[in-house]
Amino acid sequence: MDRRAFIAMVGVSIISTPLAGEAQSTGKVYRIGYLTVPSRETAGAVANTFKLALRDLGWIDGQNIVINFRFADSDLDRLPHLAAELALTNDVIVAGANAAVVAAKSATPKKPIVMLFAIDPVASGLVASLARPGGNVTGLTVTVGREIYGKQLQLLKDVAPRISRVAILMNAGSPSDARAAREQEIETAAHALRLQRQVVAIRDPGELDNAFAAMKAARCDALFVPVDGLFYQHRTQLASLAAKSRFPAMWGHREHAEAGGLMSYGTDLDDLVRRAATYVDKILRGAQPAELPVEQPTKFDLVINLKTAKALGLTIPQSVLVRADEIIQ
Repeated sequence: MDRRAFIAMVGVSIISTPLAGEAQSTGKVYRIGYLTVPSRETAGAVANTFKLALRDLGWIDGQNIVINFRFADSDLDRLPHLAAELALTNDVIVAGANAAVVAAKSATPKKPIVMLFAIDPVASGLVASLARPGGNVTGLTVTVGREIYGKQLQLLKDVAPRISRVAILMNAGSPSDARAAREQEIETAAHALRLQRQVVAIRDPGELDNAFAAMKAARCDALFVPVDGLFYQHRTQLASLAAKSRFPAMWGHREHAEAGGLMSYGTDLDDLVRRAATYVDKILRGAQPAELPVEQPTKFDLVINLKTAKALGLTIPQSVLVRADEIIQ
């Protein structure tokens, strides 16, 4: 069993285990709040990776730290209450996607906040700049710039060379400036590959059926889904709809391919989680968030689902297969 499968199996049970007792160390016990949008079932493995990463740095839950996990169960309305609760008693707050960061930032203007998976944090107003974040927020962003969109779309075209019109699924609930900038970058990348574009935006998963109907009506023959917390949470439903529509699809997270999507190329999220733990380590040792630059992804992986490719009648070129970090049979 590989490491990812093992973590996924034990993650929920570990993070839900009560503390064995009072802190075993004689020094101060720090409290870390962990706030994320998905459910414990969906995001438990990621949370456990964070816990294990802290352990590797010498911070052991129940001894010299206490980690307080809060999962919003995909209910954004719960985030302000959960964030306010964590802000009262914790020394540092770790926040997942943008909505969790916004809630944490609103709950406390002073306590350090470490971002896990922020999208366009500057355009979204979460930090002043990547090099000098300012304020009490720093951490990791999944945004790497427009070049990744070209790579993702090129891979999609390599696998399905006959595609001509790509549906681009966007989250209409994201900040308008950041969304507009992202749409423009994706459309620029698509134009360079001579692909026509059809942007389809949704605000909640209840709109997905209509969104896919709109894609079919617009004669789209492929799908591109960029990194977004909303799409990550509902990746199984999205993969199913893409399969029913017979869309070759490129996704931004490997978990989409694991859920049945054709292929993904994007940031290694486990790597970001482990790096977020180093931010917490530095802050607990005295560093100020404003002095810690926001870091971008450095590790990427290509995952191909051969079962889905076969169902779509696609033969993955050898030139693409040899580049894959994981092939799902």
